[in-house]
Amino acid sequence: MRILVLGASGQLGTDLVRAGVAASYDVTGLTHGDCDVTNVASVRDALQARQPDVVVNCAAWTKVDGAEAHEPEATRINGAGAGNVATVCAELGVRLCHLSTDYVFDGSASEPIREDTNPNPVSAYGRSKLAGERAVRDVLGDGAIIVRTAWLYGADGPNFVLTMLKLARERGELRVVADQVGSPTWAGDLAPAILRLLEHDTARGIFHITNSGETSWHGFAVAIMERVGLTAVPVHAITTSEYPTPAVRPRYSVLDNTRWCSLGEPPLPPWRDGLAGYLRTSGA
Repeated sequence: MRILVLGASGQLGTDLVRAGVAASYDVTGLTHGDCDVTNVASVRDALQARQPDVVVNCAAWTKVDGAEAHEPEATRINGAGAGNVATVCAELGVRLCHLSTDYVFDGSASEPIREDTNPNPVSAYGRSKLAGERAVRDVLGDGAIIVRTAWLYGADGPNFVLTMLKLARERGELRVVADQVGSPTWAGDLAPAILRLLEHDTARGIFHITNSGETSWHGFAVAIMERVGLTAVPVHAITTSEYPTPAVRPRYSVLDNTRWCSLGEPPLPPWRDGLAGYLRTSGA
Protein backbone atom coordinates (compact mmCIF):
# COMPACT_ATOMS: atom_id res chain seq x y z
CA MET A 1 0.00 0.00 0.00
CA ARG A 2 1.49 3.32 -1.13
CA ILE A 3 0.52 6.05 1.33
CA LEU A 4 0.84 9.78 0.74
CA VAL A 5 0.62 12.01 3.82
CA LEU A 6 -0.27 15.66 3.24
CA GLY A 7 0.65 18.09 6.01
CA ALA A 8 3.61 15.90 6.94
CA SER A 9 5.36 18.56 9.03
CA GLY A 10 2.53 18.79 11.57
CA GLN A 11 2.30 16.81 14.79
CA LEU A 12 0.18 13.96 13.42
CA GLY A 13 1.73 14.05 9.95
CA THR A 14 5.20 13.67 11.42
CA ASP A 15 4.18 10.67 13.50
CA LEU A 16 2.25 9.12 10.61
CA VAL A 17 5.30 9.15 8.36
CA ARG A 18 7.48 7.85 11.19
CA ALA A 19 5.02 5.05 12.02
CA GLY A 20 4.60 4.15 8.36
CA VAL A 21 8.32 3.84 7.81
CA ALA A 22 8.69 1.77 11.00
CA ALA A 23 5.95 -0.58 9.76
CA SER A 24 7.63 -0.90 6.34
CA TYR A 25 4.90 0.90 4.40
CA ASP A 26 5.74 2.74 1.20
CA VAL A 27 4.98 6.13 2.73
CA THR A 28 5.76 9.63 1.47
CA GLY A 29 5.18 12.82 3.41
CA LEU A 30 4.60 16.19 1.75
CA THR A 31 4.66 19.56 3.50
CA HIS A 32 2.79 22.72 2.49
CA GLY A 33 5.82 23.70 0.44
CA ASP A 34 5.53 20.44 -1.51
CA CYS A 35 1.75 20.50 -1.96
CA ASP A 36 -0.59 23.44 -1.36
CA VAL A 37 -4.05 21.97 -0.77
CA THR A 38 -5.70 25.31 -1.60
CA ASN A 39 -4.42 24.90 -5.17
CA VAL A 40 -6.11 21.99 -6.94
CA ALA A 41 -3.38 21.89 -9.60
CA SER A 42 -0.74 21.51 -6.90
CA VAL A 43 -2.69 18.61 -5.39
CA ARG A 44 -3.15 16.98 -8.79
CA ASP A 45 0.56 17.28 -9.62
CA ALA A 46 1.53 15.77 -6.25
CA LEU A 47 -0.78 12.77 -6.62
CA GLN A 48 0.03 12.13 -10.25
CA ALA A 49 3.75 12.21 -9.52
CA ARG A 50 3.54 9.75 -6.61
CA GLN A 51 0.55 7.59 -7.60
CA PRO A 52 -0.50 6.63 -4.06
CA ASP A 53 -3.11 4.03 -3.18
CA VAL A 54 -4.33 6.21 -0.32
CA VAL A 55 -3.94 9.83 0.76
CA VAL A 56 -4.05 10.83 4.42
CA ASN A 57 -4.88 14.52 4.59
CA CYS A 58 -3.43 16.10 7.72
CA ALA A 59 -2.93 19.51 6.07
CA ALA A 60 -4.82 22.07 8.12
CA TRP A 61 -5.05 25.49 9.71
CA THR A 62 -4.63 24.49 13.38
CA LYS A 63 -4.48 27.83 15.22
CA VAL A 64 -7.81 27.68 17.03
CA ASP A 65 -7.78 31.22 18.43
CA GLY A 66 -6.18 32.66 15.31
CA ALA A 67 -9.06 31.35 13.21
CA GLU A 68 -11.45 33.76 14.94
CA ALA A 69 -9.80 36.72 13.24
CA HIS A 70 -8.94 34.82 10.06
CA GLU A 71 -11.94 32.59 9.42
CA PRO A 72 -11.91 32.95 5.59
CA GLU A 73 -8.26 31.88 5.47
CA ALA A 74 -8.84 28.98 7.87
CA THR A 75 -11.84 27.85 5.82
CA ARG A 76 -9.87 28.14 2.57
CA ILE A 77 -7.40 25.59 3.96
CA ASN A 78 -9.62 23.40 6.13
CA GLY A 79 -12.71 23.58 3.93
CA ALA A 80 -11.91 24.27 0.28
CA GLY A 81 -8.50 22.62 0.60
CA ALA A 82 -10.08 19.41 1.85
CA GLY A 83 -12.48 19.55 -1.07
CA ASN A 84 -9.59 19.93 -3.51
CA VAL A 85 -7.91 16.82 -2.12
CA ALA A 86 -11.18 14.87 -2.35
CA THR A 87 -11.75 16.04 -5.93
CA VAL A 88 -8.33 14.87 -7.11
CA CYS A 89 -8.66 11.58 -5.23
CA ALA A 90 -11.99 11.01 -7.01
CA GLU A 91 -10.45 11.84 -10.39
CA LEU A 92 -7.55 9.42 -9.90
CA GLY A 93 -9.37 6.66 -8.03
CA VAL A 94 -7.33 7.15 -4.86
CA ARG A 95 -8.70 6.33 -1.41
CA LEU A 96 -8.84 9.27 1.02
CA CYS A 97 -8.52 9.46 4.81
CA HIS A 98 -9.29 12.98 6.04
CA LEU A 99 -8.52 14.20 9.58
CA SER A 100 -11.06 16.19 11.57
CA THR A 101 -11.73 17.20 15.15
CA ASP A 102 -13.97 17.26 18.20
CA TYR A 103 -14.39 21.00 17.60
CA VAL A 104 -17.17 20.25 15.11
CA PHE A 105 -19.36 19.69 18.22
CA ASP A 106 -20.65 22.33 20.61
CA GLY A 107 -19.63 20.64 23.86
CA SER A 108 -23.17 20.29 25.23
CA ALA A 109 -23.05 16.47 25.42
CA SER A 110 -22.87 14.66 28.73
CA GLU A 111 -21.74 11.27 27.44
CA PRO A 112 -19.23 10.16 24.76
CA ILE A 113 -20.18 11.58 21.38
CA ARG A 114 -21.08 9.18 18.56
CA GLU A 115 -20.19 9.63 14.91
CA ASP A 116 -23.83 10.19 13.94
CA THR A 117 -24.31 13.08 16.38
CA ASN A 118 -25.20 16.28 14.54
CA PRO A 119 -22.23 18.68 14.47
CA ASN A 120 -22.73 22.20 15.79
CA PRO A 121 -19.41 24.04 15.95
CA VAL A 122 -19.13 27.10 18.19
CA SER A 123 -15.80 28.45 16.89
CA ALA A 124 -14.40 29.58 13.54
CA TYR A 125 -11.93 26.70 13.64
CA GLY A 126 -14.73 24.21 14.23
CA ARG A 127 -16.79 25.68 11.40
CA SER A 128 -13.80 25.48 9.05
CA LYS A 129 -13.19 21.82 9.91
CA LEU A 130 -16.86 20.96 9.47
CA ALA A 131 -16.71 22.67 6.06
CA GLY A 132 -13.87 20.29 5.22
CA GLU A 133 -15.86 17.24 6.28
CA ARG A 134 -18.79 18.36 4.15
CA ALA A 135 -16.57 19.13 1.16
CA VAL A 136 -15.07 15.64 1.33
CA ARG A 137 -18.48 13.99 1.62
CA ASP A 138 -19.93 16.14 -1.17
CA VAL A 139 -17.31 14.66 -3.51
CA LEU A 140 -16.85 11.13 -2.19
CA GLY A 141 -19.98 10.49 -0.12
CA ASP A 142 -19.35 7.71 2.37
CA GLY A 143 -16.47 6.46 0.22
CA ALA A 144 -13.93 8.50 2.16
CA ILE A 145 -12.69 7.86 5.69
CA ILE A 146 -13.02 10.80 8.07
CA VAL A 147 -11.19 10.41 11.37
CA ARG A 148 -12.17 12.76 14.18
CA THR A 149 -9.79 12.97 17.10
CA ALA A 150 -9.43 15.28 20.11
CA TRP A 151 -6.91 17.08 22.29
CA LEU A 152 -4.10 15.93 20.01
CA TYR A 153 -0.43 16.37 20.86
CA GLY A 154 2.73 14.90 19.38
CA ALA A 155 6.10 15.35 17.73
CA ASP A 156 7.79 18.60 18.72
CA GLY A 157 4.69 20.69 19.30
CA PRO A 158 3.50 23.28 19.84
CA ASN A 159 1.17 21.43 22.17
CA PHE A 160 -0.39 21.51 25.62
CA VAL A 161 2.25 19.26 27.21
CA LEU A 162 5.19 21.41 26.14
CA THR A 163 3.32 24.60 27.04
CA MET A 164 2.61 23.35 30.57
CA LEU A 165 6.22 22.30 31.10
CA LYS A 166 7.50 25.65 29.85
CA LEU A 167 5.13 27.67 32.04
CA ALA A 168 5.79 25.50 35.10
CA ARG A 169 9.53 26.07 34.81
CA GLU A 170 9.19 29.78 34.11
CA ARG A 171 6.48 30.69 36.63
CA GLY A 172 6.65 27.98 39.29
CA GLU A 173 2.87 27.56 39.29
CA LEU A 174 0.01 26.93 36.87
CA ARG A 175 -3.63 28.03 36.50
CA VAL A 176 -5.50 25.56 34.31
CA VAL A 177 -9.14 25.26 33.24
CA ALA A 178 -10.95 22.45 35.05
CA ASP A 179 -14.42 22.63 33.48
CA GLN A 180 -13.54 21.43 29.97
CA VAL A 181 -13.37 17.62 29.61
CA GLY A 182 -11.89 15.50 26.85
CA SER A 183 -9.52 12.67 25.96
CA PRO A 184 -5.88 13.75 25.51
CA THR A 185 -4.62 11.85 22.47
CA TRP A 186 -0.99 11.19 21.64
CA ALA A 187 -0.20 11.20 17.93
CA GLY A 188 2.18 8.33 18.62
CA ASP A 189 -0.85 6.16 19.45
CA LEU A 190 -3.18 7.64 16.83
CA ALA A 191 -0.81 7.28 13.87
CA PRO A 192 -0.48 3.46 14.04
CA ALA A 193 -4.25 3.24 14.54
CA ILE A 194 -4.83 5.18 11.32
CA LEU A 195 -2.47 2.85 9.48
CA ARG A 196 -4.42 -0.13 10.82
CA LEU A 197 -7.67 1.53 9.78
CA LEU A 198 -6.37 1.80 6.22
CA GLU A 199 -5.77 -1.96 6.19
CA HIS A 200 -9.53 -2.48 6.56
CA ASP A 201 -10.54 -2.39 2.89
CA THR A 202 -14.23 -1.95 3.70
CA ALA A 203 -13.75 0.85 6.26
CA ARG A 204 -15.64 3.94 5.13
CA GLY A 205 -17.35 6.93 6.71
CA ILE A 206 -16.62 8.66 10.00
CA PHE A 207 -14.57 7.17 12.84
CA HIS A 208 -13.86 8.69 16.25
CA ILE A 209 -10.41 7.64 17.47
CA THR A 210 -8.82 8.93 20.68
CA ASN A 211 -6.85 7.63 23.62
CA SER A 212 -9.12 5.98 26.20
CA GLY A 213 -10.55 7.69 29.26
CA GLU A 214 -11.25 11.32 30.00
CA THR A 215 -9.98 14.19 32.10
CA SER A 216 -10.04 17.97 32.30
CA TRP A 217 -7.24 20.25 31.14
CA HIS A 218 -6.45 20.69 34.84
CA GLY A 219 -6.29 16.93 35.38
CA PHE A 220 -4.06 16.61 32.32
CA ALA A 221 -1.72 19.31 33.65
CA VAL A 222 -1.51 17.62 37.07
CA ALA A 223 -0.64 14.30 35.39
CA ILE A 224 2.09 16.00 33.33
CA MET A 225 3.68 17.50 36.44
CA GLU A 226 3.52 14.15 38.24
CA ARG A 227 5.06 12.29 35.32
CA VAL A 228 8.07 14.62 35.03
CA GLY A 229 8.60 14.97 38.77
CA LEU A 230 7.44 18.59 39.12
CA THR A 231 5.01 17.73 41.90
CA ALA A 232 6.03 20.81 43.91
CA VAL A 233 4.53 23.06 41.21
CA PRO A 234 1.03 24.13 42.29
CA VAL A 235 -1.63 23.52 39.61
CA HIS A 236 -4.62 25.71 40.41
CA ALA A 237 -8.01 24.77 39.00
CA ILE A 238 -9.86 27.64 37.33
CA THR A 239 -13.04 28.01 35.29
CA THR A 240 -13.33 28.78 31.60
CA SER A 241 -14.68 32.22 32.48
CA GLU A 242 -11.47 32.95 34.38
CA TYR A 243 -9.39 32.22 31.28
CA PRO A 244 -11.20 33.85 28.34
CA THR A 245 -9.92 33.05 24.85
CA PRO A 246 -10.94 34.39 21.43
CA ALA A 247 -12.36 30.98 20.45
CA VAL A 248 -15.06 29.19 22.43
CA ARG A 249 -13.90 25.71 23.45
CA PRO A 250 -16.34 22.78 23.76
CA ARG A 251 -16.99 22.00 27.43
CA TYR A 252 -17.26 18.26 26.72
CA SER A 253 -15.22 16.66 23.93
CA VAL A 254 -15.11 12.95 24.77
CA LEU A 255 -15.63 10.95 21.57
CA ASP A 256 -17.23 7.50 21.46
CA ASN A 257 -14.78 5.05 19.82
CA THR A 258 -17.25 2.16 19.43
CA ARG A 259 -17.21 2.19 15.63
CA TRP A 260 -13.42 1.85 15.63
CA CYS A 261 -13.63 -1.08 18.04
CA SER A 262 -16.36 -2.69 15.90
CA LEU A 263 -13.65 -3.36 13.30
CA GLY A 264 -12.10 -5.78 15.80
CA GLU A 265 -9.52 -3.20 16.85
CA PRO A 266 -8.65 -2.69 20.52
CA PRO A 267 -9.27 0.68 22.16
CA LEU A 268 -6.29 2.99 22.10
CA PRO A 269 -4.29 2.98 25.36
CA PRO A 270 -5.48 5.11 28.30
CA TRP A 271 -4.53 8.76 27.97
CA ARG A 272 -2.10 8.51 30.90
CA ASP A 273 -0.20 5.77 29.05
CA GLY A 274 -0.15 7.98 25.95
CA LEU A 275 1.34 10.81 28.00
CA ALA A 276 4.00 8.48 29.41
CA GLY A 277 4.86 7.29 25.90
CA TYR A 278 5.13 10.83 24.57
CA LEU A 279 7.40 11.99 27.41
CA ARG A 280 9.55 8.88 27.11
CA THR A 281 10.11 9.26 23.36
CA SER A 282 10.17 13.04 23.02
CA GLY A 283 12.67 13.87 25.74
CA ALA A 284 10.40 16.73 26.86
